[in-house]
Amino acid sequence: MANSELVEIIRNEIGANGPISFARFMELALYHPDRGYYASGRANIGRRGDFFTNVSVGSLFGRLLASQFAEIWEKLGRPRDFKIVEQGAHDGVFAADALSALRRSAGDCFAATSYCMIEPFPIWRERQQKNLREFAEKTSWVASVDELAPFVGIHFSNELFDSLPVHLIVSGGVANGATVWNEKFVALEHGLSAGAPSGVELHCTNAPFEFVTARVSRSDLLVHRLGFFPAGFETEVNLAAPKLVSEIAAKLSRGVILTIDYGFPRAEFYSLSRNQGTLQVRANQKKLSSPFQQIGLADISAHVEWTTLAEVAQSSGATPIGFTDQHHFLTGIISKSFPEADFDASEKRALQTLLHPEMLGRNFQALALGKDFRETLSGFHFACDPTAALGL
Repeated sequence: MANSELVEIIRNEIGANGPISFARFMELALYHPDRGYYASGRANIGRRGDFFTNVSVGSLFGRLLASQFAEIWEKLGRPRDFKIVEQGAHDGVFAADALSALRRSAGDCFAATSYCMIEPFPIWRERQQKNLREFAEKTSWVASVDELAPFVGIHFSNELFDSLPVHLIVSGGVANGATVWNEKFVALEHGLSAGAPSGVELHCTNAPFEFVTARVSRSDLLVHRLGFFPAGFETEVNLAAPKLVSEIAAKLSRGVILTIDYGFPRAEFYSLSRNQGTLQVRANQKKLSSPFQQIGLADISAHVEWTTLAEVAQSSGATPIGFTDQHHFLTGIISKSFPEADFDASEKRALQTLLHPEMLGRNFQALALGKDFRETLSGFHFACDPTAALGL
């Protein structure tokens, strides 16, 4: 089953222009303005949704992060105009949880705070506004990073970068002292589309699309720096994620870019043991075998390659100030801000989900990038040096 209108849109583009990169296919599948999985409002998180995330455990996640936000505000010198910018905010529940916690426990910070959502899709903006109606005087919306004015504060995201479109590449083996990299494109089934690259190799999958392999489409994929890999090794390259980090860093005058997601430093991301890449497709809490299943009705994501994000941030004037797994990140916040906290039964269950290594504690990582800010945050109290951990 798939969104038939979206399938037809993709088929028409391929029919007119030839095979498209997987990044373009993923962009259409997730973000087509009317039919994409995210843009249409179909994305459903939680125990009964397509996937489970930190916000799904309840308000405790927002409460813990609010404490980290307040600490950043303090270490910035308690600015009067302190902006929290959230991107990929889904229905706005995290923002409501964080603002409620700031109002309750950090009144001075709350008074100085304005909260801005970056949300390009009207259906999600409406849901966010509904969930944040009691904070109407504190909240605002923009459609893109470009619309942000320079600000002092925090850019926060939870599971944003994993959902950005990726290029799929595959090794053709080593020749002349270098790996020969090809790229996987999406074509119409039953033969080549108009304008197909020369030397294309077909890989049949389930209808209505199939993969074809040809030379990489863009020089900025920078595949030459990945190392030596045997024929058949598959992985992803994300160009959208570093571009977004650079754009955010350009808008942040002073403060912290804080992102939580699942991924690996570069050396681990491109390890030989991960020879099928990290791409995953999910619907109803189950992994699907192909991105061509349930198009427009399923989530498509890939793990974050953290090292490149940190390098791009450095070139944009932002320094890595913390990197660790979520277990250690949240434990650091709790030890600093909630040492005597008497969590109730539901909060203890939420903590187990957030912290346990076999649940979200190890799979997720937190990366903090400081712009004109080099303070150590409590969330990274138990972390190793970020430069070494990221392989910089």
